[in-house]
Amino acid sequence: MTMPRTEEDAYDRRSLHERLAADLRDEIMTGELAPGAKMPSTAQLKERFDASNATVQKALQLLKDERLVVGRAGAAVTVREHRQRTVRPADHMAPAEAGEPYRWLTETAKQGSRARSKLITVAEVTAPADVAASLGLPEGGTALLRHQLLSQDDEPVELVHSYYPPDIARGTPLMERSRIRGGTPTLLAGLGHPPRLSVDRVSARVPTQEQYEALRLPGDLPVLRTLRVVHSDGNRPIEATVMVKAGHLYELRYEFTPE
Repeated sequence: MTMPRTEEDAYDRRSLHERLAADLRDEIMTGELAPGAKMPSTAQLKERFDASNATVQKALQLLKDERLVVGRAGAAVTVREHRQRTVRPADHMAPAEAGEPYRWLTETAKQGSRARSKLITVAEVTAPADVAASLGLPEGGTALLRHQLLSQDDEPVELVHSYYPPDIARGTPLMERSRIRGGTPTLLAGLGHPPRLSVDRVSARVPTQEQYEALRLPGDLPVLRTLRVVHSDGNRPIEATVMVKAGHLYELRYEFTPE
């Protein structure tokens, strides 16, 4: 429901078409405008938002650029199918069974999508401050970085930077510039560092230049940034991963059991 505008709207400094797009985007992401549904007509949107035809068209173009709706001039605009993606981190955390691919690949396939991971960089680097603190690295210490881009149906969906303490990574397949069958949880478990606890810190951020380009973001929309730290026996941190997704296309689902 659109709230009537008041003088306080002056605090929202976005242009009117951006505000229209924001309201419609929220209705798409919450399912009020379901996948495959027709968007309200231009006449209906003009009346609802007290806006001109040009303003409505600019708002719809933003949603088209964001790949949330499809349509062309003179034709009905519809909400794209399968645009809302819910990610359950718990589905991807356990080591894969022997001989099985990384769980992200198999879980994505279960949703009827084609998944692909592209390994971009494997190198020993100085880790970002929050990663270094999470891994307990000494000041100026390095970590092994495995940097990859995940795609779904040929569309980039997540930029991943995974860091490992050097004493765990050196002399192992983590150092090799090749994908690890079963994923790193399986490898780490085989090296004697089974994942026992994962802690996520999730925040909304303005995308960096690298994130904007790699994820082909359409505009000034936020990204979801997750810093996940995996602990093994003795609460030792064995992996810290920064995962970045387009904020307008994803929600994260966590499940908790009351103690």
